[in-house]
Amino acid sequence: MKPVRVLVVDDSAYSRRSITRMLEGVPGIEVVGYAIDGEEGIRQVISLKPDLVTLDLEMPRMDGFTLLRILTGRFNLPVIVVSALSDAEKVFRALELGAVDFVAKPSSDASTDLLSITEDLQYKVRQAVTARIKEYHRLSDHAASVSVQHKQARRGHKAPLELVAIAASTGGPPALQGILNAFERPYPFGVVVAQHMPPGFTKAFAERLNRSSVFEVREAQDGDPIVAGQVLVAPGGSQMVLEQDGPIIRARVLPPDPGYRYNPSADALFCSCAPLYGQRMLALVLTGMGNDGSQGVRQVKQHGGQVLAESEESSVVYGMPREAAATGCVDRIAALDDIPSAILDCGHFEH
Repeated sequence: MKPVRVLVVDDSAYSRRSITRMLEGVPGIEVVGYAIDGEEGIRQVISLKPDLVTLDLEMPRMDGFTLLRILTGRFNLPVIVVSALSDAEKVFRALELGAVDFVAKPSSDASTDLLSITEDLQYKVRQAVTARIKEYHRLSDHAASVSVQHKQARRGHKAPLELVAIAASTGGPPALQGILNAFERPYPFGVVVAQHMPPGFTKAFAERLNRSSVFEVREAQDGDPIVAGQVLVAPGGSQMVLEQDGPIIRARVLPPDPGYRYNPSADALFCSCAPLYGQRMLALVLTGMGNDGSQGVRQVKQHGGQVLAESEESSVVYGMPREAAATGCVDRIAALDDIPSAILDCGHFEH
């Protein structure tokens, strides 16, 4: 395969050198150039024709947001934002404008700190380009037929819906915002979210969701009860699981688990929810890279719960939903715009 051609756009010479060093020498990745601001970034895109751009948001002259709109609109290029932890609100705005993903710069400029994001950056560059240029195979006839059989067999499902557990990764923040904003009133179920995100971003993310949603949305704290009409977002870099505490089910926020690639992990969350809620829960797998959630949906199905997955057509990256559907445990596949009504259908709520 041809190497992934990357253009680095950042006004900091140190950041440009560091990002170039992280990506250089990695099989399948080639840094073809750099730009110090948005105007130079456009010229370099036209000249060098990269496959992907890493982008800092704070730059002189043409800022990162203006360049982002041009790159994703006119050039249809995948963009990964590389931005400081203090810029959380700007990062979420960039994701809404079409950035594929982001990597958080450490707060310190020390070389050892900045190089700590190497693995994350390399992984996201490879996956983002693969997601854009590779035509994913459709589900096999077997997986699709199993999914339909489950859907038909589950039509008589009448258990009250008390919990919606959501898995999301790349493309998840704007997808989650769109889903929650679509509800005109809070419904009598709790919501728990495992969104792949580094530490320090999930609190701002939850606050952003809370401002526009009829649900109460906040970052989970250890011991929080699961309450109808409330959304708990798993803290970045931690694991969130649910535990029974007498008559109450609570969220437990735990340290990173080396047994899971992602912290927070949808598999860890789903597997903890399934035996507690059984038929009273719905697992929802949204856009994202990798296969997180595929182990968990099996547990949800074994305990009688329902499983919903986002369609390939609306997914920014059809990785996690595809892997979930391939298990044969998905009851329904829906485009992003149809997911809110699909949730209500699963719970037999009036729209």
